[in-house]
Amino acid sequence: MTEVLTVRNVHWYSDGIFGIAFERDGIEFVPGDCLALFGADEQTSRPYSVASGAGEDTLRFVIRRMPGGDISGYLAEREAGDRVKISPPFGWFRPGPRDDGSPFVFLATGTGISPFLAHFNSRPVAPPLQCLYGVRTLDDAVDSDKIESQCDLRMAVSRGDAGHHHRGRITDLLEGMPCATENHYYLCGLDAMIDDVSQWLELKGVPITHIHRECFFNASYSTPQT
Repeated sequence: MTEVLTVRNVHWYSDGIFGIAFERDGIEFVPGDCLALFGADEQTSRPYSVASGAGEDTLRFVIRRMPGGDISGYLAEREAGDRVKISPPFGWFRPGPRDDGSPFVFLATGTGISPFLAHFNSRPVAPPLQCLYGVRTLDDAVDSDKIESQCDLRMAVSRGDAGHHHRGRITDLLEGMPCATENHYYLCGLDAMIDDVSQWLELKGVPITHIHRECFFNASYSTPQT
C-alpha cells in the first residue's frame, strides 16, 4: 500500500548527488530498508535505501541525479512542501551487528553508502571494524566526518584531488582491510566493486554466507539506477 509524504528539504552535496528528506509520518524502518519513490506520473518508481537514522523524524535518501533519469530528475526538482508518492519499506540487506556478535566491515561506492549511513545515524552500540568508501570526487562524499567519528574510515577517490585520502579505487585498499573468516562483510554500490571484493574475500577463505551484497547499479550501463 503506497503513501504520499511531504518533502521537508532537498540538499545538494555535489553537482550530481543530493539528499531529499521527507516528513516521516510514522513510517517504521530498519537500517538497510528501501522504499520505492515515484515520479511525476505516480506509476514509475525506483527503489532507494533510507539514509536517516531509525530515531529521526525524517526519511532521508541520498540520490545521484542521472542525466535523463525520470525519477532522480523529478526528485531533484522537488521543494519543501511538495508531495511524493512512496511505497512501504522493504528489503533484506541488514548491515550491522550479528546475533552472535561477529565483527563486521562496510564497503560502499557512491550512493551505496546510504544503508550504512542509516546504521551510523541510528547510533548503534557496535561500530564496524572499518568502513571503506569509494567516491568519484571528494565533493561526492556524504557525511564522511560522521562516519569517521564512529569507526575507522578509509576513502578512495577515483577522480580529481583526493586530499589525504587514497587516489584510486576502493579495491586498492583491500590489503589493509581487516580480513578474517569470522568477520561479516557488507558490500553496497557498484556491481563491479561487489564482484571484485567478493572474489577477493572468497580467495582469502571468507565463507560466502559472510558476504552480504546489495547492488545499486550496474557498471555495464552508462546510467546507474540511483
